[in-house]
Amino acid sequence: MSTSVKTEGSKEQRLTEAGRKTRERIIETAAELMFHRGAGGTSIPDIQAAAGVSASQIYHYFGDKQGLVLAVIDHQTDTQLAKQRPLLDNLDSIEALREWCDRAGNRQDARGCEGGCEIGSLASELADSDQSARTSLISAFDRWEGPIRSGLARMQARGELNERADTAALATALLAAIQGGMLLSQVRRSSTAYRQAVSAVIDHIESHLVR
Repeated sequence: MSTSVKTEGSKEQRLTEAGRKTRERIIETAAELMFHRGAGGTSIPDIQAAAGVSASQIYHYFGDKQGLVLAVIDHQTDTQLAKQRPLLDNLDSIEALREWCDRAGNRQDARGCEGGCEIGSLASELADSDQSARTSLISAFDRWEGPIRSGLARMQARGELNERADTAALATALLAAIQGGMLLSQVRRSSTAYRQAVSAVIDHIESHLVR
């Protein structure tokens, strides 16, 4: 079995099963290191040592460090969204929105509110310095916001949410509360700020319900 991948600035490559596993190991290792140290604080030798690979293998699969960073953004997005399913695909009630946000708060508590959001941390570091990364991060946040919009749109289509409610703006507001709340919780080492921020936005969404 082989897998097709594209490296940054290169043509599509066909990977063997062994090659695919090596590539995945490099990405997973890089993602873990970058989460704790930042992309700028993680070097190719760091990744080599932790993943047990050579520099030539990293450059073969990703072209350069920027290519690896883009792969890490995709990986973190896929991983974090997968962890939130099936709740993420069923955000079409106030109860579902609260449960989804509560579980994210519980995950923060479980690790002592250290590290913040895997995607948000990369965004804070890279948005102003790496245009390619910023483009990938826009896509990442769009993928995260999409299910919120879809859930609110279903509520509206069923007549539960006022037809004048701007579901796109409400979805953006909730995602912004999640990100800002996680940042404050990381700094304060308490999920209280996160829970207060998302609760306030969900309360606002609830105010648009048809009574």
